[in-house]
Amino acid sequence: MISGLFILFLFLFLGNTTSEILNIPIPGSVIGMLYLTGALRFNIVKLDLVKDAAEVLVKNMAFLFIPPGVGVMLYFKLIGNSFLSIVVSFFLSAILVLIVVGVSQQILDRGKQND
Repeated sequence: MISGLFILFLFLFLGNTTSEILNIPIPGSVIGMLYLTGALRFNIVKLDLVKDAAEVLVKNMAFLFIPPGVGVMLYFKLIGNSFLSIVVSFFLSAILVLIVVGVSQQILDRGKQND
């Protein structure tokens, strides 16, 4: 499991480094997960190496959200002033994610049927 955590944090580091060097507005964690997805897809990294570490992180995800949740309490006034725009953007982005995932899944399903 230690090697799995090392691999996950290595890809996080690579993503953060890429984001900083290229000065792009995409979070390094997202870039790192894209790198990890590519490495898993092309068998550069074996799934068995990271599976146990990923499962532990997912099972304890609630604990990982406590610090940001506490930090949000510092900005209640700002959130209150922007509440309507936050709610609208939340619902619009949720709908957009559902559409993109649904269309992507349909494309992937069509590809499997053709094989």
